[in-house]
Amino acid sequence: MRLLYTIGIRFYTLGVRVASLWNPKARQMCQGWQRLFEKIPDQRIGEGKTAWFHASSLGEFEQARPVLEQFKREHPDYRICLTFFSPSGYEVRRNYAEADIICYLPMDTPRNAREFVRLINPTIAFFVKYDFWFNYLSELKKRQVPTYIFSAIFRPGQYFFRWYGGWFRRQLNCYTHLFVQNEESLNLLRKYGINHCSLAGDTRFDRVADIAKTAKRFPEIESFIDGKPVLMAGSSWVPDENYLKYCVEHYKGDLKVVLAPHVISEDHLEIIEALFGKENCVRYTRMQGESHKDKKVLIVDTIGMLSSLYQYARVAYIGGAFGHGLHNTLEALTFGKPVCFGPKYTKFQEAKDILEQGGGYTYTDPELLLQQLRLWFDDEEAYDKASQVCLDYVKANLGSTQKILGRL
Repeated sequence: MRLLYTIGIRFYTLGVRVASLWNPKARQMCQGWQRLFEKIPDQRIGEGKTAWFHASSLGEFEQARPVLEQFKREHPDYRICLTFFSPSGYEVRRNYAEADIICYLPMDTPRNAREFVRLINPTIAFFVKYDFWFNYLSELKKRQVPTYIFSAIFRPGQYFFRWYGGWFRRQLNCYTHLFVQNEESLNLLRKYGINHCSLAGDTRFDRVADIAKTAKRFPEIESFIDGKPVLMAGSSWVPDENYLKYCVEHYKGDLKVVLAPHVISEDHLEIIEALFGKENCVRYTRMQGESHKDKKVLIVDTIGMLSSLYQYARVAYIGGAFGHGLHNTLEALTFGKPVCFGPKYTKFQEAKDILEQGGGYTYTDPELLLQQLRLWFDDEEAYDKASQVCLDYVKANLGSTQKILGRL
């Protein structure tokens, strides 16, 4: 099975290299792999104690960040190696100050795994959520490197638990310990005899709580808002924006919209402007110190702001749940903002929890979404109740970082 797995990795690598001829993200990955093994020794990362943290992309990095930063505070004698699989993580965090070396993870072939692990010589290794690279795990186990995964989620339909999943389940024994997010994951692992696991929750709660404490203010956006209630749309896609347009058109009260699309391309920005009316919109990068109070829609056409922007929301709309899946709701919940989103949320425990507790709303019919928005915008009692649910939910789930580091 390992041979078949490695063959699959090689075909995937070939596919990325072919795609790099026209796909910018694939091209960035290939460029990141170039001469990587020659560059690592220059960083002197393999000398002394090294903690290796691997995150698939930007979202997983945000989960890793509380553990990484607390680990570094508690163990200042360690150097930190941070690796990414996706350009969406590496390109945004390539200058992250808390890591001593940041690079792409070479594809998971036996040779790459041997060479990369030899060069960084980790004393301890951490993986986040669902990044299972079996040749790397095998190499770490051979070298007797304590290896952990945290904020992990397991579901019955995963390949680990299919009829052909025996080999994949055995690879989980390469981990020294698995820290899972929920009881379902814990019970599922134990059902299959994987007992070196424990419930630690989701480190994203710790991360978003830190964000809320240190949220950056944006005076020009405050001037644009001008004291009016805000519908904040984060990580939106075209289907989300079409439904939002319906609600904005039919809501009769005073309202400002701050919209941070998931894809910031000129084509997408022009689609948004055409949808809401170019005369009603202003792009953040074109505000030029002016308030633009006469505009209705502010389009955030830059990255790195969204997590702080939720502080200005009355209600948060979280995009993605009409496509591949819901984006991050916790960044809004930590500010006590009720959230609404589309139907594809079932893989996200926090979305299911907040719906059940009354701090969120899911929809497929825009008229029903409009009714819910009217309730949260116009009924103070209903809004305050939903807002408190959100604050209490985040507070109840803090502490994952300490549970993980306390067990090491």
